[in-house]
Amino acid sequence: MTERLSDETRGPLLDPLFKTGWSMTEGRDAITKSFKFKDFADAFGWMTRVAIWAEKWNHHPEWQNIYNNVHVTLTTHDVDGLSTLDAKLARKMDGLLG
Repeated sequence: MTERLSDETRGPLLDPLFKTGWSMTEGRDAITKSFKFKDFADAFGWMTRVAIWAEKWNHHPEWQNIYNNVHVTLTTHDVDGLSTLDAKLARKMDGLLG
């Protein structure tokens, strides 16, 4: 079962993500990042690659796509906050760029 991140695990899991542009979501225990792509096809292609991993891990992002911009929020609804799944999916999203 997935658990909410403890105070001890937050720093080691989240600090590297903050260095790549992720940030805490105001008013929620969640992280967010906006991605900008060359055009809609690149944005949608990246979203498709992410969707395959999200489905495999049964952990789905909250996201919005407008033309070449994708805004993502990650949180684990089952634990009402951040879990290791959020950090894992955020790292994958960053890794699937370019």
